[in-house]
Amino acid sequence: MFNRSALLLLLLFGSLCVQAQDMPDMWTKAAGNNTTHPGLKWFRDAKFGLFIHWGLYSKLGGRWKDSSYYGSGEWLMNRAKAPAGEYAAVAKTFNPQGFNAEEWAQTARDAGVRYLVITAKHHEGFSMYDSKVTDFDIVDASPYGKDPMKALSRACREKGIPFGFYYSQFLDWHEPDGGGNTWDFPKDKKDYQQYYRSKSVPQLKELLTNYGPLGLVWFDMPGGLTPEQTRQMIDSLRILQPSCLFSSRVGHNLGDYRDFGDSEVPPVPIPGAWESIYTHNDSWGYIEHDLNFKSPGEIIRLLSNVASKGGNLMLNVGPDGNGKWPAYSIAYLKATGRWLDIYGESIYGTTYGLIPAQPWGVTTSKPGKLYLHVWEMPAGRQLRVPGINARVKSVKILGSRQPLTWKQSTAATTIQLPVTLPDTRNTVLVMEYSGTQQDLSQLRTQTVSSDYPRAEVPAVWAIYNGAATNKLFTYSHYFGDWKHDNCAAGMIQPADALVFPLDIQDAGDYKVVLDYACEPGNASQQGVVTLAGQQLPFLSLATGTNNSHQPMMFIEHAVGILHISEPGKHNLTIRPVAGNRKELFCLRKIILQPVK
Repeated sequence: MFNRSALLLLLLFGSLCVQAQDMPDMWTKAAGNNTTHPGLKWFRDAKFGLFIHWGLYSKLGGRWKDSSYYGSGEWLMNRAKAPAGEYAAVAKTFNPQGFNAEEWAQTARDAGVRYLVITAKHHEGFSMYDSKVTDFDIVDASPYGKDPMKALSRACREKGIPFGFYYSQFLDWHEPDGGGNTWDFPKDKKDYQQYYRSKSVPQLKELLTNYGPLGLVWFDMPGGLTPEQTRQMIDSLRILQPSCLFSSRVGHNLGDYRDFGDSEVPPVPIPGAWESIYTHNDSWGYIEHDLNFKSPGEIIRLLSNVASKGGNLMLNVGPDGNGKWPAYSIAYLKATGRWLDIYGESIYGTTYGLIPAQPWGVTTSKPGKLYLHVWEMPAGRQLRVPGINARVKSVKILGSRQPLTWKQSTAATTIQLPVTLPDTRNTVLVMEYSGTQQDLSQLRTQTVSSDYPRAEVPAVWAIYNGAATNKLFTYSHYFGDWKHDNCAAGMIQPADALVFPLDIQDAGDYKVVLDYACEPGNASQQGVVTLAGQQLPFLSLATGTNNSHQPMMFIEHAVGILHISEPGKHNLTIRPVAGNRKELFCLRKIILQPVK
């Protein structure tokens, strides 16, 4: 529900016939309401996890026969429609002599991760541990002949890193009764219940029995079970390790915490325990030709952004067929760990930021402390933090004893920054306060300041009127390289207006840019932007037809310049004009650029 400040804001705009949405309810990736589970405390405090995808696909490295594949390397068998027998023969050459459990665990520790999850069995059906349920495993089917999971679980335990398994409980392209492989095994002849009885559930019980205490089991691709059957499966597994967490992808809202879609971060704070999962490059499984790795700065900002929403980031690494991590993954994860050595207090054990995202960055919080993650230095070196109603006691750069000068007023607390910051990627300030700080995390008023090159305001922060609604678009670049954007949709009539409450700090001229996607058949619809009594009419421009398996194309459409003579609170409104018959566009965000 909205807090009091947000409610006052809505009342202020009551004449607009507001149909505001409660933002957390936009999200449907639900988990069970198991708030008393003993594992949730460590999980919510951990904030940073490491995902590892490792299997036969790692040996293939994104190539099947003479073809290279891009995107999700672990889907290679499916994409190439490789016959199960031919694909299984890859195991005969899978001999990862370069695997070193102690090195993996030490790198994870150096990276600052607080839990590790590895694929025990992915969709290809090959078990990366010594399974007695099948011979299609790394001990029986490969020349390696050892159980790497025994060594890795032990090494993680010695390093104090909670250990967990990924398990694809329904998709199994190797088994006639497993889900997914219809190019070898006709769908109408599959017995999914038999698959669960003979392989899936027995293997899950092996994992929960033979590898010591598990922090979690990361289920994936539910299917073939009713809600009651899923609950029966979970209950049978709980007996083995009551403290082990189960991810929401077990299905039917029966998990202990939420996992969002691949590479998805909610745009606003979300209550409860949840996790965002991201690849380090463009693939989960190893692809030799995929070198599009996220830099340390990108990882650090992604981690702080997820933490600012109240969740965990689990970042994936794909070792190769010899058991070696990509060199970039090792170097960039260790660089992230060095940042966490200094600023980890602002990540581990925090909750979402009580102040919404600002032009300079995001916030996280602990009792009596607000952490300011400064991504961008304001031009005037005056860092403005709105909405601080508690009594500020001190402000410092985290890791430094030197206090910063600050001034608190009713509207905002302003901090004088030094000439340079220690880390241009993300320098964290810690603001200590006494009393109770109001939770303004979902306050819609966004700051616009000429101290920054541009102010970007996501559409999720608008007040929606009429038929305007928020819609999540999911699409991919390479295969399985998913992207997610929240957009305002359904705007056809003038009543379907979006209102963006702004707190504009400086008088002057501002260029207004609309970031949107527009189907060709909806192009050339008329709209108007209104701000401070001025209007900017425009026509919507075509960007392309939306297809979930292709890139979704957005345009940054500059519609004109407006002048602000008096700083302060202003409402920017976007609405279609009368006479339109089709949707105006799908608006991702508005951008205001100070004209200099």
